[in-house]
Amino acid sequence: MKRILPVLLFAALYFNAFSQNKKPVSVFPPGLASIKETDLHKDIFELGGDSFRGRRSGTVDELRAAAWVAQKAQEAGLKPAGDDGTYFQFLNLRRNRLGDNGTFSINGKNLLLWKDVYEPTPSETHLDGPVTWLRSLADTVIDLKGKIVAIKMEAPKPLPFAASKLWNFRYISLAVRQMGTAMRNHGAAAIIIVADSIAMDALDRAAGHNYKDGQYLLEGVSRPANTLRLMPVIVVNTVYAADLQAPNATVRANMPVITYLYPIVNVIAKASGTDPVLKNEFVLFSGHHDHDGVWRPIKGDSTYNGADDNASVTVAMLAIGRAWVSHPGKRSALFVWHGAEERGLLGSRYYAVHPTVKKEAIVAVLNADMIGRNSIDSAALLGSILPHRNSTALVNMAMQANKMLTHFVVDTTWDNAKHPEGWYFRSDHLPYAQAGIPALMYSSLLHDDYHTVLDNPDRIDIGKLFKMTEWMYATGWLVSQSAQRVGVDIAGNKQ
Repeated sequence: MKRILPVLLFAALYFNAFSQNKKPVSVFPPGLASIKETDLHKDIFELGGDSFRGRRSGTVDELRAAAWVAQKAQEAGLKPAGDDGTYFQFLNLRRNRLGDNGTFSINGKNLLLWKDVYEPTPSETHLDGPVTWLRSLADTVIDLKGKIVAIKMEAPKPLPFAASKLWNFRYISLAVRQMGTAMRNHGAAAIIIVADSIAMDALDRAAGHNYKDGQYLLEGVSRPANTLRLMPVIVVNTVYAADLQAPNATVRANMPVITYLYPIVNVIAKASGTDPVLKNEFVLFSGHHDHDGVWRPIKGDSTYNGADDNASVTVAMLAIGRAWVSHPGKRSALFVWHGAEERGLLGSRYYAVHPTVKKEAIVAVLNADMIGRNSIDSAALLGSILPHRNSTALVNMAMQANKMLTHFVVDTTWDNAKHPEGWYFRSDHLPYAQAGIPALMYSSLLHDDYHTVLDNPDRIDIGKLFKMTEWMYATGWLVSQSAQRVGVDIAGNKQ
């Protein structure tokens, strides 16, 4: 009875609900019975467990996870929709990282890379000259063009979202970015940021893995300017502050960058629709299968499993696939599990430019990131308010599906353009929205285990995951059944 009542309620309420053109639609999601908590539980304990070693982008572990997803998609009855009749779309990453033979010294004192000194963005760095010490970012009355500048770390503006164990890292990363930009605008040759012990520890714990791995660029897709040519931004331990302020202080650095290619993979599957015409259009369900891999142990655990981020969505998409196969919609469903999201949305950036179906055939993108934690009664929908909203019709369908079936209190605060986390810009819906495709992101938002070794399957609320899966599926079903495809708002998405 507990399961039947929501379905009957959805049918009764939606019978007269509107599609984009306000015409009545007399269908409701018939595949709900195929979405099962037992399947979600089994799948997330497999993918989000230690055997996949955290599925780090650009590693064999990510490729193994992708193969697992493809196998599960096949078992669900989904058909391959990748390259050459497979479930896969391989792409190359160009990785730039500092060479292990790099050296950095202050007044002849050698500093240890990744302990005393960090370079967050790898830049071909060759310095040999005097240091100009600044008391603050405002201390720029002198000409800084071509100078090596040193300064104590200053607080970023605005401050990052504080309710997270990663606050120190977010604070530092934002500060480094802002200070580097300020000095670059003044024409400095390099900036050396002096960080206290708390900041250095946060860099080691939260950033060392990423910074040491370097920067990832995507072959074949437009990216920002080559950072090998950017002004070096270097962070050093506060114990060297006095050395940098000494009369005639000098810095010498020889930090070469190594660059090479290696593959990552998107997993792509489909379920055909039933309408002779509309089946040539697709509702795209989106998520990512990678996470952070293995890193420094914390209380004996070194595997960052990413059960919520983003195994939760990976297995939810499999459940939606089973529902679509059991009861196909009028439009077809396309499932894209992106690789290398954690390295900068690289899989989705690539697929948005190189889709395996016609781009104009993609009617809407329903993306999700982290859907298995926090209150079972609330959830977030990003891309639902301006300036991020690019399809009012799609938002209306998502809200209607929630009203009729899942009854979440929908949190839009994280969709606010002024929210310090910039959550809208940090998941795989973004490249599609930027390409002019109606797109939304579902999430249950941050929690204290985010990007830590504690994001494990036993901390997932399967009931919450189940409801979020139903919400995504119900929205996609409404999109698939609408006589007219959802449109992009005339103003469009300018983000």
